[in-house]
Amino acid sequence: MTKNRCLHLRFLFSLLFACTFLAEIFAGDTNQKLNLDPFADAPTLTAISAVLMDASSGMVLYAKNSEMPIPPASLTKLMTIHVAMESAKKLDMPLTTPAKLPPESWAVNQPPRSSLMFLAEGQTVSLNELFLGLAIPSGNDAAVAVALNFSPTINGFAALMNLEAAKLGLRVTHFVEPSGISEENMTTAREFAEFCRVYIKLHPENLQNFHSVKEFIYPKAENVPESQKYDPKPYIQTNHIGILKTFNGVDGLKTGYIDESGYNIALTAKQNGTRFIAVVMGVPAAMGAYWGPRARDSDGRELLEWGYKNFKTIKPLIPEIPKTKVWKGKKNRAGLVIQNEHTNDAVDSFTVMADRGGGDLKWDMNLNELIAPVEKGEVAGKIICYDNEGELLNINLVSADDIERGGFFKRLFHSIALFFKRLKK
Repeated sequence: MTKNRCLHLRFLFSLLFACTFLAEIFAGDTNQKLNLDPFADAPTLTAISAVLMDASSGMVLYAKNSEMPIPPASLTKLMTIHVAMESAKKLDMPLTTPAKLPPESWAVNQPPRSSLMFLAEGQTVSLNELFLGLAIPSGNDAAVAVALNFSPTINGFAALMNLEAAKLGLRVTHFVEPSGISEENMTTAREFAEFCRVYIKLHPENLQNFHSVKEFIYPKAENVPESQKYDPKPYIQTNHIGILKTFNGVDGLKTGYIDESGYNIALTAKQNGTRFIAVVMGVPAAMGAYWGPRARDSDGRELLEWGYKNFKTIKPLIPEIPKTKVWKGKKNRAGLVIQNEHTNDAVDSFTVMADRGGGDLKWDMNLNELIAPVEKGEVAGKIICYDNEGELLNINLVSADDIERGGFFKRLFHSIALFFKRLKK
């Protein structure tokens, strides 16, 4: 009897396991057929880390290990260009200004395996040409030259780069030199995408002037000493972004490689008014010099294609923004405007990135009461835009004007009213 009971129990457990296993299979199959995940077609990438970002709003549309610290390699040179251009702007220095070429910047003095612009003793070169040498052949010599034109030392220029990264709120991003050859330079795909977003907003002309230029010839006759003008021995180098010619709208930005990071790329493209930024990092170095760059370009292409397939840019009508209460002021109400996140100026229109299946846009406003004195631009609330898929945009509402403090008796009366209001809460 005991033996039969054991057999029955084994049979029941076997049957239960089989039913559970079959249920999981059918449940998985049903989920696949119904495509319950709206982003089930998101690309599977070779890279260790990647981000796709909407350049207008900063919304991250795709992320894979996006917070993983990885050496940027020659993506570093974008920060080098940015810091140099901001410094030149402060000094009122045109990009046609002839640059100094100290011995540390000559090609013959760069570390082994460096990518080069081929700077040499006695050459004459402008800042503009150095930026081209950074953007296209990714010259480590150009990076050193740029750095030493704006700082006495490489370490000093790296400090400027780190100050800028901190100013932009990049917590992981850190640099020890301007070319990217050091594995001690560090960033994440998400932070670098955010930096690229700022870079494009501040230097939109760089995309056409530097990053989408397909070929770079250097040195030319005007760059070399008089004795070499009839035979300057120019090198012809092509842009390392492989899909620059084959993907509609791609106009930058930069590639990078060192053994410690693998193959990296920061891409941007614009189609029908929508600009995306794709950052791909950590395509394995073991893939080699032939397959690595191709896998890197393929990952970038897949991200951009997926983004344009699944998302759309909308320029919504902004709802009427009510005034908010002001306590202890000469005015009792403050007019509110939408704040531009980069310039802090008021804006009357903006765009949002929405899922193509997300439905109609909806709005919420959260207003804060203010206490005088109120400064123009003081944050007084938020406006939130969302659709059926969730929140799309969350931006500040700020005071449109300065509001001075009211008279003594008004301030006293409002202080009493606020006391009882807080007591009630």
